[in-house]
Amino acid sequence: MAQDCIIIGGGIAGLQAAIQLGRYSAYDVLVIDDGVGRSTLCRKYHNILGWPQGISGEELRRRGREQAESVGIRFTQDRVITAARNDDGTMLLKGETGNKYEAATILLATGVSDRIPDIPGLVTTLGSSVYICPDCDGYEIEGKLTVLMGAGDSGANMALILAERTSMLTYVNHDASPISPKLMEQLRLEKISYIDEPIAEIRQGAEGQIEQVVLNNGTVLLAERGFIAFGGNQVHSELADQLGAKLSPNGHVESDPRSKQTSIEGVWVAGDVALHAEQATVAMGEGSIAAIWIHKALRQRKGLTK
Repeated sequence: MAQDCIIIGGGIAGLQAAIQLGRYSAYDVLVIDDGVGRSTLCRKYHNILGWPQGISGEELRRRGREQAESVGIRFTQDRVITAARNDDGTMLLKGETGNKYEAATILLATGVSDRIPDIPGLVTTLGSSVYICPDCDGYEIEGKLTVLMGAGDSGANMALILAERTSMLTYVNHDASPISPKLMEQLRLEKISYIDEPIAEIRQGAEGQIEQVVLNNGTVLLAERGFIAFGGNQVHSELADQLGAKLSPNGHVESDPRSKQTSIEGVWVAGDVALHAEQATVAMGEGSIAAIWIHKALRQRKGLTK
């Protein structure tokens, strides 16, 4: 028997949607999560209402899952690898475990994976003193000695954004990717220090505080804050593509701006995999909006709409 809704992804967007759907006390909802995502890496979100001192992604996920389970939402650990639409309009999913799942509606909250090179000390500083999103955490580097670790044009463009927040900025092009002459000239005009050298390690103090960026040639850069911009992030829109949903040129899933339903009936999207600002707070809002419209669709499907 098909479930009312399956949410694929147990990150910020998926959990907020699950909580909203669970509070209707009317539906059989399953969250399928592989336990990995941007939020599992972030040591501290600084821009979420009610958490002025920050909260880790793992703690937010733990609390969110506990809250969702309290309103009847079920969870299973798996990674959905195929998605297809049945003749009756329901969705058939297959997990990496070999398990099959069927649902009247699905919410894709599969997210994005950042390209993070295997640099010792980098992952343990993320969210604490090294950041990814300038909209989320540009505030954290204001007036701070900051090292941007990146690659090519992606890093150069990020450097130009960050230069608005601090004048003490060094861009390290970790893998020596080409940078356009135009961007190089802009870096020079903004007086952004530029180094073309691989990074050997990140040295940190207490609680993930970056202190030094050590380069392969032995150079040691002092740092109070860090940013990364390596480019090549992976947008997990494969399932949307399999179902025939419309994708944007950059691989994100397009949706109705009001309901978050994709171009395929019965398929919604929320969070970083969608076309949005890629912020945790935005993901929460999108999860709630999608859940409200899934509720409307399920009521109609069950013949409850007046």
